[in-house]
Amino acid sequence: MNLGGEWEPRGNKRLRWLGSAKATRPPPPARSRQERAGIAAWRGRGGRAAQAQACLERRSEASGRAAMASSEAPPGEEEEAAALLAALAARLTGSAQQEEQEEQAAAAPGRLATLGQIAALLRDPAGREKATESLFQDLLQILRKASYEIDATYKQQNTLEHTDSLFLLVSECFRCLRNACVQCTKNQNVMRNLGLIEASVHLIQLLHKLETTLESLLTAFRCSLQFLGNIAAGNKASQHRIWTLAFPSLFLFLIVTNHLLKCPELVKAMYAKLSNQERASFLELIQSEIGENNTVISAETAKFLVNCFKEKCQAVLILAFAANDDDEEALVTIRLVDVLCEMTSNSGHLECLQACPDLLEVTVKTLQLTHLAGKQSTNIFTVTHSGQEQSCHPAVGFKSHLIRLIGNLCYKNKANQDKVYDLDGIPLILDNCSIDDNNPFVSQWAVYTIRNLTEQNERNQELIARMEQQGLADNSVLEKMGLKVEKRDQKLILRSSGKTPHL
Repeated sequence: MNLGGEWEPRGNKRLRWLGSAKATRPPPPARSRQERAGIAAWRGRGGRAAQAQACLERRSEASGRAAMASSEAPPGEEEEAAALLAALAARLTGSAQQEEQEEQAAAAPGRLATLGQIAALLRDPAGREKATESLFQDLLQILRKASYEIDATYKQQNTLEHTDSLFLLVSECFRCLRNACVQCTKNQNVMRNLGLIEASVHLIQLLHKLETTLESLLTAFRCSLQFLGNIAAGNKASQHRIWTLAFPSLFLFLIVTNHLLKCPELVKAMYAKLSNQERASFLELIQSEIGENNTVISAETAKFLVNCFKEKCQAVLILAFAANDDDEEALVTIRLVDVLCEMTSNSGHLECLQACPDLLEVTVKTLQLTHLAGKQSTNIFTVTHSGQEQSCHPAVGFKSHLIRLIGNLCYKNKANQDKVYDLDGIPLILDNCSIDDNNPFVSQWAVYTIRNLTEQNERNQELIARMEQQGLADNSVLEKMGLKVEKRDQKLILRSSGKTPHL
């Protein structure tokens, strides 16, 4: 389930992608028996609410047939949307006043059903444009009251089962807010100025304290994150407000619990605000989550990290000069490679990253540049055989990880195998098969990568065979890989020697 980003529904069910920087709305969770009963009761009533429901269904059916290429609606449709919202908002306010007079719980079925209809109407651009500040104020008051009641339950150490309806109410409020933010800067700004970001962050922190596996609570948590992602999308002021309120404690919690990594807009907003030193720490946390907990992050977040590496890949070359061994921008590049290695070792990310434009090419060229820098002068990229313990230099192992990344990207991928051939990457990798104190396990990763490059790829096999014949490839290296060269019908063939590779 995607926890963040922007989505724009078309009609009542169909979704329209907004581009690479957006995400789709997750499928709605199964409603509880209480919620279904409340919605059914509301739909069965006559009067203005029933008319609004019928009109909404007609508009949803019509908009499902129409291709909504822009967010603008005809004047008549906008007036209709405004009338529907006004009717539903009046009903929401009226039910709230009645419940206060009768001292009923905040999540009465009638109000829950009304919120569901408002959320559905706000899926449409015309509905979003006609949303009023008073509606958002009503939603804010509901969230504050629900937050107060949940907090009281927590402090009194009562069981949370009877708060299930409150969590459903919170989820529906956040669905309304989330939908209203999509491609609507006006609504984003109104919500921010009303204090809805502060209320949301407070509620997220409160939900974090509650030790329960109630599905309704988890749904409320997901919807709250989706709202923060949508209000931050393309809105610097909202991003700054979220950052000010939530860093570092809440963001670190979200990383540890896997939620932030599935919310691309929040990842981007957070990364933009971090210093290079903080980015390096942030990337270490991501690497840990992926490597130790097998966390699968969203495809959009993965592509964002790939683009960060592509933009900063050459920053690491500054480390060839001894005086710059603590360069923070270079350290970020190193951590990005570490994260990409972990991601490509995870089957949930591999196919997405193998298809990323230019990632393999940038990785091979970065290896070429660092390898060349190590030959031009003695530095951290120079191959050493001193037998001494490896230094604590941040670039130790960097070339090993580049080779590992190349191997992962070529795993059972003919197009990438051929691309490495075209980039002259195979001789480069063979040249990194010897022991290197500055790159532990580099020979093992080179063996792994060569095997991935030659698997069911005759052209790559022939190239290595020719290199061995011409003395350009060390036969002992091929033996370590479990490979040998044979001559058959005037043609050199690279085949398995039947021996286990020395990994």
